[in-house]
Amino acid sequence: MSRVGVFLQVRLDSTRLPQKALLPLSGKPVVELAMEALKKVPADVYALVTDRDSYQALSGYADAVGFETFLGPKDDVLQRYADAIKYFQVDTVIRATGDNPLVSGECGALLLELYTQNCEEYRIDYSGFDGLPVGTGVECVRAEALLRANREAESSYDREHVCPYLYNHPDFFKVYRPVAPKECFFPKMRVTLDTDQDYRRLQTIFNTLYSGKPITTRQLIREISQHHVIAG
Repeated sequence: MSRVGVFLQVRLDSTRLPQKALLPLSGKPVVELAMEALKKVPADVYALVTDRDSYQALSGYADAVGFETFLGPKDDVLQRYADAIKYFQVDTVIRATGDNPLVSGECGALLLELYTQNCEEYRIDYSGFDGLPVGTGVECVRAEALLRANREAESSYDREHVCPYLYNHPDFFKVYRPVAPKECFFPKMRVTLDTDQDYRRLQTIFNTLYSGKPITTRQLIREISQHHVIAG
């Protein structure tokens, strides 16, 4: 039986928007909202993978949501993932980032289901939906493929961003990119958190839509389409 780990990476020293993962939305920090959404993905392990400098500020939120906390290198995030894979002994990794409070738990669960159905027959190494709003997606990766990437990738970009080495080397890795479900397809929407303007937009969305449980991608797109909630 394949062992699945949901790994949410986060650190707090962003230069453009410092400590953005701790910014409040509807009374909860961004990182807690992301973890709550990712609990919709069925997994054996839920872990916040961070660095030593960020640990003290984040660990309490992880505990509250039922995530373990794993410490690894600050800048070499690919090594951090490889270390977490070995520590938790997982076969499949669902990867997400802690600056996306609207990460789609339901699409993450569906992606994992599709991956599981196809991974052995087609030997899939990397999977991710095409067409989701920016800031809602997750990546599904074979652990062995990430360990190989960690052995081979040399550029700082590949080591910081974890998965580009896989999907930029289709001669080495099998990449599967299904189109997002119709109700969740909105590639022009951007709901990630990088700037003050992004934060103000997210405040509007959460003040309008959040009711104590994760905002689904279907709900987000439906409300924006019908009621013009600001998210462009």
